[in-house]
Amino acid sequence: MQEDFLHYIWKHKAFDSSVLKTTKGELISITNLGQHNHNSGPDFFNAQLSIENQLWAGNVEIHIKSSDWYVHNHETDKAYDNVILHVVWEHDTEIYRKNNSEIPTLELKHYVDLSLIHKYKQLMESKSWINCESSFADVDDFLFNNWLERLYIDRLERKSQTIHQLLKESNNDWEAVLFKMLLKNFGLKVNGEPFFSLANSIDFSIIRKLQSDVLDIEALLFGQSNLLRDSNVEEVYFNDLKKSYEFLKQKFNLINLGVLPLQFFRLRPPNFPTIRLSQFANLYGKEQGLFSKLLQLKSKEAIYEFFNLGVTDFWKTHYTFQKPSTSSKKQLSKSFIDLVIINTLIPIQFSYAQSQGKSIDDDVFQLIKELKIESNSVVSKFLDLKTIDKNALNSQALIQLKQNYCDKNKCLQCAIGNSLIVKN
Repeated sequence: MQEDFLHYIWKHKAFDSSVLKTTKGELISITNLGQHNHNSGPDFFNAQLSIENQLWAGNVEIHIKSSDWYVHNHETDKAYDNVILHVVWEHDTEIYRKNNSEIPTLELKHYVDLSLIHKYKQLMESKSWINCESSFADVDDFLFNNWLERLYIDRLERKSQTIHQLLKESNNDWEAVLFKMLLKNFGLKVNGEPFFSLANSIDFSIIRKLQSDVLDIEALLFGQSNLLRDSNVEEVYFNDLKKSYEFLKQKFNLINLGVLPLQFFRLRPPNFPTIRLSQFANLYGKEQGLFSKLLQLKSKEAIYEFFNLGVTDFWKTHYTFQKPSTSSKKQLSKSFIDLVIINTLIPIQFSYAQSQGKSIDDDVFQLIKELKIESNSVVSKFLDLKTIDKNALNSQALIQLKQNYCDKNKCLQCAIGNSLIVKN
């Protein structure tokens, strides 16, 4: 038996409450179960109940055993002085408040259907990829789809926490925050953190001053990434970048000690950091006031058009500084732009709406639903278990589900787990 399960039973009143009695035989009638407290202090605040027709208002504390009250030293903690009922699975001792007054105890095991306990244990003791794998396909579609939408909003809120922290660090400069988020996500999974460390090494005021010159931005990005150190490269372009970077380094007192090494290993050439940095430089070289412009983009087609950009001339025939390749424009693909929309554009729009005290527009949800479902091992496994609409909102929601519920055994906090436990 887990205490979380007892919280679940109490919160959802998953017990026979028709004739409740304390361990002393006193009748209990519940008016209000109370508000679940996820922080320190009693487990449920502001409950209302009567014991032998005496009305009580206060807090409820829940434990596996009555003696846990003393294990947790509640008898010396004034935060528990207002506990009006001690709910336990097994009663093994009387408990008292700090002033030595006895607290009524409800032994819950006498009022809970054994089938509920069996289903809970069956779920939590599963050794499958996710606890509910064998029953996942049977979950009601209406409940399932509503839960996915809630999970997607949870994921946006989680991402917005990072954005608001960056906003705080940048003195509320949305352009600077966008720069960091975009650069991080241009690095995708492999180079995301190195690109983010690169962004953190550059004060955005420098970008503002260089936005009329793509080559200067390239010099800044390549130089800060330690890609201009090779002394054996004889390309004119490389040496021009190196000279420009040395000038910028002196002018702006640039330091790059915290920039993480970029990764090329096992990447397809179009995803090489050199190509992504040139594409990123082109974006900032052609657009100023990027934040306000991106806020206005609502349709997938308009965003594709906005991000219709490639690389500078040198990179059309190279993937690295050392070796030429067949010429190509190396433009951002729609699948890459989709990831920018998912991981940068929509979270930024969501966070900005939050900062303005507004809710995110419905067309943003329409946008995420128009994007193709993401392809990764987590999403693929869920698709094997159940028929799910193939859009990016659902893939983001499924990632949130796996990382923050399934992997942490939070079945009791999950709408899917809840439905399976109470299912007849």
